[in-house]
Amino acid sequence: MKNLLVFLSAILMASQTMAKTIEVCGNCKFATLKEAITQAKDFDTIVVKKGTYKEYNIIINKPLTIIGENYPVIDGELKGEIITIISDNVTVDGLFIINVGTSYTEDYAAIRVKNSKNFIIQNLVLEKLFFGIYIEKSRDGKVFHNKIIGDAVEEYNSGNGIQLWYSKNVEIEHNFVQHVRDGIYLEFSNFCTIKNNVSALNIRYGLHFMFSNDDTYQDNIFENNGAGVAVMFSKRIKMYNNIFKENWGTASYGMLLKEINDAEIIGNTFEENTIGINIEGSNRITYKHNNFKNNGWAIKVRGACYTNHFLENNFLYNSFDIAYNSKVNDNVFDRNYWSNYTGYDLDKNGIGDVPYRPVKLFSYIVNRTPETIILLRSMFIDIIDFSEKVSPVFTPDNLLDNNPLTKQITW
Repeated sequence: MKNLLVFLSAILMASQTMAKTIEVCGNCKFATLKEAITQAKDFDTIVVKKGTYKEYNIIINKPLTIIGENYPVIDGELKGEIITIISDNVTVDGLFIINVGTSYTEDYAAIRVKNSKNFIIQNLVLEKLFFGIYIEKSRDGKVFHNKIIGDAVEEYNSGNGIQLWYSKNVEIEHNFVQHVRDGIYLEFSNFCTIKNNVSALNIRYGLHFMFSNDDTYQDNIFENNGAGVAVMFSKRIKMYNNIFKENWGTASYGMLLKEINDAEIIGNTFEENTIGINIEGSNRITYKHNNFKNNGWAIKVRGACYTNHFLENNFLYNSFDIAYNSKVNDNVFDRNYWSNYTGYDLDKNGIGDVPYRPVKLFSYIVNRTPETIILLRSMFIDIIDFSEKVSPVFTPDNLLDNNPLTKQITW
């Protein structure tokens, strides 16, 4: 068996050593990318010279490296999908792809990876698209440094910027996505890393994933998207140092958590959102070192959320810090900084001597009767909030931070 593996490795290395470079241009031997792929051998490199190539339904069915020189334009003329990869070990680099076809029955993409592994999609510019980059039943790939600019107006006739479906171990890094339906979408995709991306100005979600476990989302910016970020039906998610900003609207939030368990949400910034985090049916999550700043609600807990820990977060100038719709609580709030805290610290140890109760009665009222928000700044509201603080009736009496910090936390 060992000798066979050595023999196969030798054959593979020999084939790569013999690989050739093929050029595509108007006066080259091959005038189209399709022709070059047909004639290429395994592990060849195809260099596409600067120019415009009107092609679609380009199938890459062998291990190849395709490199664009000075961003040649691949124009699909709105006829359908433009590039489909169905082989392992394919790299596509440096193309400008435009005019993907639109369909109500087919998810046409600028570039699709299907049943493949060890792929690299990088340095692409995609415009006038339906779906941008679509990874389907593939694994062990990289999607790096791509710019995806859609022109979506309505949800029903637009696609997503980067979509993963039934995929595994994919790295999505340093991409810029805007004006599509969902910037980045994952479904049934595990052990993926989404890092250093910017997803902004999208019709629905900057990030949307469901049934995708053991993924890491780090150092991304999700800004000014229609409904924010939606995180659903997943386990063991890690969200580190992301920014969720300016997601405003009656159905918007920085991030929606629904049926999320055993996750870590650490070091993130939630700023100027209608709701910083909207939580429902999510358990055993650690929220630590996050900044909640100038949101309508910093955190809105809608029910069935147990054994969560909110530790060492900054709650800064939110209209409401916590909204809670249950009288039962086993979540822990400890050593957070609350800008609305008015207690004292006589021993000067940086911890308030009086516990802080973050759920206001008025928040409870607004949850049930949204129209009462008009009374937000009135003295009457201050009075009823004080009465609930002294003698809790509508909110859990154990929902408090026993060690509120008196100075904003810096990391």
